Amino acid sequence: MTDITPRISHLPRDQWTDDAREVFAFWGEPNAWEEGSKTNVMMVMANHPPLGKVYNIWGKHLLMANSLSTRALELLILRVAWRVNSAYEWHNHVGYALNAGITLEEIGAIRDFPEGGDWAEQDALVLRSVDELIEDGKISDATWDGLGAHFDTRQKMDLVFSIGHYVMTSWALSSFGVGIEGGADPIGFDLKTGSGRTPGKTFKPGESDNWTDTRGY
Repeated sequence: MTDITPRISHLPRDQWTDDAREVFAFWGEPNAWEEGSKTNVMMVMANHPPLGKVYNIWGKHLLMANSLSTRALELLILRVAWRVNSAYEWHNHVGYALNAGITLEEIGAIRDFPEGGDWAEQDALVLRSVDELIEDGKISDATWDGLGAHFDTRQKMDLVFSIGHYVMTSWALSSFGVGIEGGADPIGFDLKTGSGRTPGKTFKPGESDNWTDTRGY
């Protein structure tokens, strides 16, 4: 997972314009403006600053200001990562999910849905929405009606766009050849880490002063 051959390399330092720096410093990572981001995805997106800047604004809403609960958001992202085989998104969001109170047992059951896990109706509807959108391009009437018992209109809109965003992002990461950062302890789909340690909590940008340290890079 960490030795993927990049198709698009990190932006070379001699091409670090202010626009490019805005891309890789957007998330408030310490010293990113001067030294670049430690995250591979930001250093790749800096190759296309107009795209990278709007991608960051859009992505920040869905990750940090989503009207969905953090639990619902992380469930859908992990289901997307599993369905579209995104090792990068799976690795990062296992730690986020654990920080949101989702257990390792639940994370494992996300892979086996609908057979795996003892899901509350609300959780099952979120996971089913991912599958229906990926398979059919639309949430079914039955699932949409079920969602209405738990989510308001804004939340249902965020749910659909969040699923689409993380499918799109996963496609981009895989197609661009973006691997898990060096120094990180990669978490596989089997929930085993490179070091053999049990996966632990990680923080999203800005959730703690040392949010990058929790990722090991």
